[in-house]
Amino acid sequence: MKQEFFAPVVRAMRRACRGMTVRAATAGAVALSTMGTGVALALALAPTSTQAQDASSIIIKGKDGWLFPGWGSLTMVDLKGIDNTTRLIAQARDLLAARGIKLEVLLLPDKTLFYQDKLPDGRSLSPEVKARYATILGKLRQANISTFDDEAVLRKLRDAGENVFYRSDQHWTQVAADATAEATAQMIARDVPKLDGQPGTGMPLGSMFNERRYGDLAELFLTPDEKKQVGREVYSVRRQAQGQSLIDDAPAPVHVTGHSMVQPYFGYPQKLSNLIDRPVSVNWKPGNVGQWIMLLEYVESPAFKQHKPQVLVWQMFEPTYAQGPDASGLWDNASIMSADAWLSRLKTGLGN
Repeated sequence: MKQEFFAPVVRAMRRACRGMTVRAATAGAVALSTMGTGVALALALAPTSTQAQDASSIIIKGKDGWLFPGWGSLTMVDLKGIDNTTRLIAQARDLLAARGIKLEVLLLPDKTLFYQDKLPDGRSLSPEVKARYATILGKLRQANISTFDDEAVLRKLRDAGENVFYRSDQHWTQVAADATAEATAQMIARDVPKLDGQPGTGMPLGSMFNERRYGDLAELFLTPDEKKQVGREVYSVRRQAQGQSLIDDAPAPVHVTGHSMVQPYFGYPQKLSNLIDRPVSVNWKPGNVGQWIMLLEYVESPAFKQHKPQVLVWQMFEPTYAQGPDASGLWDNASIMSADAWLSRLKTGLGN
């Protein structure tokens, strides 16, 4: 298998658009493996061992074939956990700032917020959960952590009739990823008006094509008969654009770290690169590893030592935001550590 550690998105996309899957096979790597013409998406947040468990505790089977991840509460909000996470992010922001790196948080909203009418009878969001995204956003802003309201971005699309998540998948659609990339680019322009590098080194965007397949929630957690009932759906994906080889080796002033929502398949990092007109690098990983270990894997990598970005976009997910690095039983064992241990590793990785 060919691996490129924290490669600029353009190198990943050249192979991804030739019938190959962008996947994370080792710690935070952008890795590529041939999968024929289909794209097998790794699970972004659910435990990788859950295929053998009762699917009823892992997914919520909604109306009209809609499926929802079942690992976020529909009724309860961990306010203490939200506060603890925000404090830890603020400490990370200060440590990164001391190295000349601007931290920006990309907080992605839960799928259920936009499709409450598709939840099964007897299941609904509590008022607290409906307000959870706004609660977290408010905490980030109170701590002067750079972010933006992506729920509002996606709500505008949904109100216009666009789907922002796939029906049987936990992931967002191309239009949602594009709109979020536009909002991210605006945030970067506000925070860091002058990016290193040369104009014309952003990623050109190719044309769109469609492919039919099962969503990841259906593929991983439904029986064959249930999958037939839910059916395949159409995924929109970008083709490789001409001229990408011209920017392969350009250093990236912006790095994105997170879960599989920001993998190149869904289009977010290459759209961001196109908008800021600079290369963007990315590290992501499937499974229940959490955002904490992903940031550590990046700052501890040789790529970070060789080239430090001006902007670090740290993608987080609303339902799991309150889970700190010590969330035993929620992250995989290798990702579990105390907040103090996490901060110590971050300081060491940054050279502070």
